[in-house]
Amino acid sequence: MKLPSYLESLSSRRIGVMLPLGFASGLPLALTSGTLQAWLTVAGVDLRTIGFFTLAGLPYTVKFIWSPLMDRFVPPWLGRRRGWMIATQIGLMAGLAAMAATGPGGGTGAMLWVLGLLALAVAFVSASQDIVFDAYRTDVLHPKERGFGAAVSVTGYRIAMLVSGAAALILSEYLGWQTTYGLMACLMLIGVGTTLLSPEPTEQVAVPRSLNEAVWGPIREFFSRQPAAGLLLLVVLYKLGDAFAGTLTTAFLIRGMGFSPGEVGVVNKGMGLVATIIGALAGGAWMVGLGLFRSLLFFGLLQAFSNLSFMLLAWTGKSYPLMVSAVAIENLAGGMGTAAFVALMMSLCDHRYTATQFALLSALASLGRVFVGPPSGYLVETVGWVPFFFITFLAALPGLWLLWYLREELGKQGTPG
Repeated sequence: MKLPSYLESLSSRRIGVMLPLGFASGLPLALTSGTLQAWLTVAGVDLRTIGFFTLAGLPYTVKFIWSPLMDRFVPPWLGRRRGWMIATQIGLMAGLAAMAATGPGGGTGAMLWVLGLLALAVAFVSASQDIVFDAYRTDVLHPKERGFGAAVSVTGYRIAMLVSGAAALILSEYLGWQTTYGLMACLMLIGVGTTLLSPEPTEQVAVPRSLNEAVWGPIREFFSRQPAAGLLLLVVLYKLGDAFAGTLTTAFLIRGMGFSPGEVGVVNKGMGLVATIIGALAGGAWMVGLGLFRSLLFFGLLQAFSNLSFMLLAWTGKSYPLMVSAVAIENLAGGMGTAAFVALMMSLCDHRYTATQFALLSALASLGRVFVGPPSGYLVETVGWVPFFFITFLAALPGLWLLWYLREELGKQGTPG
């Protein structure tokens, strides 16, 4: 008896490695940001110094600068993608172990700044791992596997953030911070072992012949496509309404609706994370049959209308059932949209330049999230919460219109739509 198409995808070895590789990709992020800030705070480091430590996250925002190097140069082991992956994973193990051995000292002095430099180095290597993992995922997954593969990797990434965030904070109370960081370094072995067992991409492509080609070839290739500007605009706009509503969700639930921080933490952060994972996996499974365009359209509509659930909560007033429903709906829809959106960016990459093109597209996608944040507070103070969430719904519509306008082009992007 023939298995359903999504079960066939689930049984694929290519899909199977996405969960542990996504875990390895997500593990270092909190260890150089939120978890590190907690360690510094407990160690008595002053707030101004902790503020400087936030600069450790800079490599994640500018990783496209050195991504051409990972397209151009092939390590002498395991191929172009897996070779870079295992090199970065071993580097992360060493970097996290060094952070564990160093510690913040007494909260002042040279050891503290050594820890800061190590955190910056770990973030740089982690961003490099993200570059090559995104490229490997794009190169190894077959077109019909992209949506579900993206969902599985996002699930691994989210689980890793939970482990290196909440779980690490809990462990630090029992094991101490340095032992906890040492344990996190050991968990990177999951990525190393998986990379060694991962399959190579089946499509053989020519590596850029020079660094100049690796830098400019991805840009020339992309803009040789007739609707290049429209595709780039779609990348910016598709998740805009979702990001707009998400900028102030926590503030809305606590200050606007009067829920306690504990209630918001359990529902918005805890249940919301579970709902996002379920949404991503369900969306990825549906994408196997729906195809790229129909998935983007359907999940994009769900994302847009999910913002209206918060508008209903704001209009009705404090209500636990409505709060739980709104958070569940928003995160389920957001997870589905993320699976389709990652698949979209994967489909837009030329396999010769996957590392660079995906890094550039993901940087472009983050622009919307960056620029909608500052005006959100002013907008709420001017019009109130109910109109604000209706405006976030309207903000999702241009991306959906552009998606419909580009439907023929998207039907050519590898996944049948």
